[in-house]
Amino acid sequence: MRLIVAAVGRLKKGSESELSERYRKRAMQSGRSCGMRIFDIIEIRESRAPDPERRMLEESIALANIIPPDAAVALLDARGENLDSAGFAAQLAQWRAQNLPAAVFLIGGADGLAPSLHEKASRKLAFGTATWPHQLVRIMLLEQLYRATTILSGHPYHRA
Repeated sequence: MRLIVAAVGRLKKGSESELSERYRKRAMQSGRSCGMRIFDIIEIRESRAPDPERRMLEESIALANIIPPDAAVALLDARGENLDSAGFAAQLAQWRAQNLPAAVFLIGGADGLAPSLHEKASRKLAFGTATWPHQLVRIMLLEQLYRATTILSGHPYHRA
């Protein structure tokens, strides 16, 4: 199964980018043993439209265009469900058992995501009720993907 993190905005060179890449590589390595072979990060350019609704729409269209057919779609949203790490791993395992070609995790821009993407999502996830910078959400998601692949592969990284 292919894992895709699609995010509006780019990480600048530096510690955030390095940490993001470190967790992506770790998730890719540990994911191989549990059927998650490809791990992509796709960055969508932030819209320059002056109107927030237009920015949200343009960014959402760009995100929708990268979702492969028949993929599971998880949307990161402050109003989403808070899963613990074992539950997150179980969700990945369920999608894998359904033989889905990909699981796509969408991180919107500052203006959020269009209702059409909310409707397309099979899961809405949150990292608590606090508001987080998009760069940190990406890093936290990548760490959770790494943790989930270690749980699924039996690696001792996760300690409950």
